[in-house]
Amino acid sequence: MAAIALVVERHTEERLLVDIVEHGHSIPAQLRSAAELLLALPGLRVDVVIVSAKRETLNHEVIAACDTRGIRVIALAATDRDRRYAATLGLLEVIDGAVGWPEIDALVHAGVVVPLRVGDRNRSVGARRSSTVVAVWGPTGAPGRTTLAINIAAEIAACGHSVVLADADTYSGSVAASLGMLDEAPGFAAACRLAGSDSLTQSEFERIAQRYNSPQGPFWVLTGIGRPSRWPELSADRVKRTIEALRQWADYVVIDTGFNLESDEELSSDLFAPRRNAATVTALASADHVVAVGLADPVGMARFLRSWTDLTDIITDTPVSVLMNRVRASAVGLDPAGQVIGALRRFGAIESPVLVPQDSEALDAAVLTGRTLRDTAAKSPARASIRRFVMAALVVAPVEAPRRARRAAPFFRPQTVRPRASGAADF
Repeated sequence: MAAIALVVERHTEERLLVDIVEHGHSIPAQLRSAAELLLALPGLRVDVVIVSAKRETLNHEVIAACDTRGIRVIALAATDRDRRYAATLGLLEVIDGAVGWPEIDALVHAGVVVPLRVGDRNRSVGARRSSTVVAVWGPTGAPGRTTLAINIAAEIAACGHSVVLADADTYSGSVAASLGMLDEAPGFAAACRLAGSDSLTQSEFERIAQRYNSPQGPFWVLTGIGRPSRWPELSADRVKRTIEALRQWADYVVIDTGFNLESDEELSSDLFAPRRNAATVTALASADHVVAVGLADPVGMARFLRSWTDLTDIITDTPVSVLMNRVRASAVGLDPAGQVIGALRRFGAIESPVLVPQDSEALDAAVLTGRTLRDTAAKSPARASIRRFVMAALVVAPVEAPRRARRAAPFFRPQTVRPRASGAADF
């Protein structure tokens, strides 16, 4: 049997207390807040902490302290908002707050080994967390890199994962403007400076990053440089260190990169000079998955195919997904999907591209309000295409803990016995 500490509201405690004792567990502590738990932990001998998934009772410090002592944390989420909050903390064991003790007890007995969710909040670049870096790239000509990067991040966050969206474009960073955020102090440049001096900790990251708040799923944003002249701040070493640090604090890191893949050293006589394209090349080389974006019209596809060879030279072993944006018959003629797929197969040997249809009305509404497509036009065909791609290629479905099967209560319905007609046969 397990020693369990409860950090829940009084009504939840009263509902569960009797069942916990009847199942043979002990309750060394009954607390009401995260602060009380942190004070009590050094003297507690418990196996599991059951906590309400609210800011008053659950935070990074609680999870880190429990991880250090090998104590499992099970969160009770009463609402979708609580569930998303627990997901932003990287908590794996989250259960509906309204369930009875048998369901919670099944999770307690499952013995799931929970990996380290968060480390020391003052830790700088260190051991890698099992996270995924997605780099979104596209050639010159505004194919929609930023729009797709934002909405990919939004769809991943809506699945309950913690996400950081970073703007690493050294030519025309526009994530902040697209989301209606102030970018007077570019977050990604600040992160790079801190990473360069081994000072990028989680608390510093939360200070310089901005939060896109959404009932559908919030995510962190590191805004890009406001003036292109600041590109020397994004050196290759700094960008690499920043990405490695972000891996520790988020399940997914989505990077909006620049378009230029040229090797700067071939254009400069100074081999030690900063490279303007280093941020893009480093982000692509560090990515676990690359999303290559092209514009679905004759000019856009020509630009994409010319740059496709350069991209494949940089990322020889990294999985690449091709998204063709703004697919429409007015630009490529009848059967636009077939036209685009045929052109990519014939001239680039590209199979199975993802096609994102043109939806100007929904995209205009998103830009006007500084929101994602999920928040402004949930039924948009463009948003539906992006979501299908995210669910099929990027998001890994979480493994759920086994649950004890519940026996359904019998449902009795009074039956009316009708008299049998005389002479009817018995069977």
